[in-house]
Formats: sequence, C-alpha cells, structure tokens
Amino acid sequence: MLDRYMRLPTPENKCQVMYVWIDGTGEGLRSKTRTIDFIPKNPAELPIWNFDGSSTGQAEGSNSDVYLYPVTMYPDPFRLGNNKIVMCETYKHNKLPTDTNRRKSCLEVMTQAKNFHPWFGMEQEYTLLDIDNHPFGWPKNGYPGPQGPYYCGVGANKVFGRDVVECHYRTCLYSGIKISGSNAEVMPAQWEFQVGPCEGIEMGDDLWMARYFLHRVAEDFNVVASLDPKPITGDWNGAGMHCNYSTEKMRQPGGMKYIEDAIEKLSGAHVAHIRAYDPHDGKDNARRLTGSHETSSIHDFSAGVANRGASIRIPRNCSEDGFGYLEDRRPSSNADPYMVSEIIVRTTCL
Repeated sequence: MLDRYMRLPTPENKCQVMYVWIDGTGEGLRSKTRTIDFIPKNPAELPIWNFDGSSTGQAEGSNSDVYLYPVTMYPDPFRLGNNKIVMCETYKHNKLPTDTNRRKSCLEVMTQAKNFHPWFGMEQEYTLLDIDNHPFGWPKNGYPGPQGPYYCGVGANKVFGRDVVECHYRTCLYSGIKISGSNAEVMPAQWEFQVGPCEGIEMGDDLWMARYFLHRVAEDFNVVASLDPKPITGDWNGAGMHCNYSTEKMRQPGGMKYIEDAIEKLSGAHVAHIRAYDPHDGKDNARRLTGSHETSSIHDFSAGVANRGASIRIPRNCSEDGFGYLEDRRPSSNADPYMVSEIIVRTTCL
C-alpha cells in the first residue's frame, strides 16, 4: 500500500526534507519533515527551523522553541527522488547549544586537530527486539542455546533478523554514509555494523544518521533496534561501540611509537573517558564492562595486542607491520560518537 502512494510524482521544484536531531536524552533521535520549494545542494541552503523542546526534554513549556540548524545532508533512502534527510544541531532560545548538542564542541576540537588528520571507524553493536522488548527470534518461554554458533553464523536457527540488516546496509550505501561492513554478533539477535574510516566530524554525523536509518528500517519490519549495552542479564554478551582510531603519523611506517604514546595518554585519562563513553556518566557501561564477555573491567585500564579483554586492543597485523591504528573497546553501544571522538582527540592530540 505504501509503495502505491510513494510512486505518485511530485512537482519538479519541490522536495521533502526531513530534519533529524538528538533529543534531551542524548541517545534518542527525533525528526520532522517540511516541503522545500527548491532542490537543495548543501545544508547551508536550508532554512533554520524549530521544534517544541518541552516535548523532547530540551526546553520548558513556557519557552519551548528550540532551533534546528541543518549541518549535514543526505539523499533520502526512504522517499527517494530529490528528497533529503538532514542532520541538525540544536540551539536554545538564546542561541546557545542545548545540553545534548555535543557536535558543536566536537567540531571545534576537530578543527584544532585537523593537521593530525584523525581517522575513526566505529563498530555499532545493537540488539533486535520484538515490540514486547523480548529478543527477536528467542523462545518466548526460555532461552536459545548457549553462545558459540551465532557469531557470523548462517541458518535460521543461528541468525535472526538478517532482512533488517540487509535493508539497513543498502539505505546507508544509497545515502553516502561510509558504512564498511556488518556481521551477526555473539549473542543471538545481536548485530553490528561498522562506519568508517571517517575523518574528523564526519564520524559522528555518519554514525548518528546510520542509527536513524536503522531505527526507521526496523520500524518497517515492526521490530525494535535497541542500543542498550546490556539488554539481557546473565551469561550473554553486552553491546559496545568499539572505536578504531589513528592519526596520520600512526598510519605511516614507524607509527607504532605514536600508537604507544597515545595509549600512554589514554591510560592517564581513563576515568574521564569512562564518563564520556555512555550517556549516563559510566552507569550504563558499569553493567557491561565487567571483565568478562570480551570486555575489560570498568575500573582498570589495560592494553594488549589482539586482546579483546583489554581497554585498548592493538590489532595483530598493526603490531606486525609497526604502524596502523588502535581500538578503544570501552565505548558503550549507546555512546554519543561526537563525545567519543572528541575526547579521544583531546587526550591524544591536544
């Protein structure tokens, strides 16, 4: 039925632009659409808009208008044609950034560090749930078999929700998001997609929009994509957002020295990073970073080659080559990529 109406032609000089923003929780996404009487070529051409911040936890009812500043624009993979989706920053009535507008300070840091050419690749893990919040494909009265056969598995008894994953992947490719891969994860109904390499602010923009696409695709399949870092208690893996990071010097021959220097700096700022690595100052990660299920302890900093139980993992091939990148395994699945990339650059470069 939807396709029948979506095939209706629209006037040549009009398009629909969906404005997307981060709400007052720091992890939820909101959106609304307006008609534009021209085909925009960049976000600067789009009008500044506003929304009711009292309904998103970003303003009081007596002074509820919050401004939307378009910053990054993508082709719309749902409406197709000339229609667009735009990532927005949020600003209060006095034109100061809202508390959950982390992009502004992230962009300032990336501008200061532009000569370092910081690259990021983030691995977004998530869990598919039925609308009753039960893991998708799990028995309603019990549990599936123990973890082991599900990671990168194949077969209807090992993977659940692959159609959602494939549709999400295609929407990202269509819109120019730098999605670089996907795979089934260790816990059944848990998946991961990777975005990157991206330089600077592009990392946060692409990952937030990829999350929006994931929620929209899941909506079409009547399932929920959860970014909770520990959706199921017990002997089940949690969900993270591992951050692969390098500077230009790290990527060149002899770069291991700079990787080790960065790890040393990260070790001295462990507490600050833990606070920045989930929306609740580390409380979400406390449920996940237990020292088991391929995680380090939230209380200790560690690093090692090919060690998935360490805070920082140096990939085996990078250790052998003597250059490459490091993987910070501490960020939670619901972390803000703007905050994660910003604090890593602050600590290692600035």
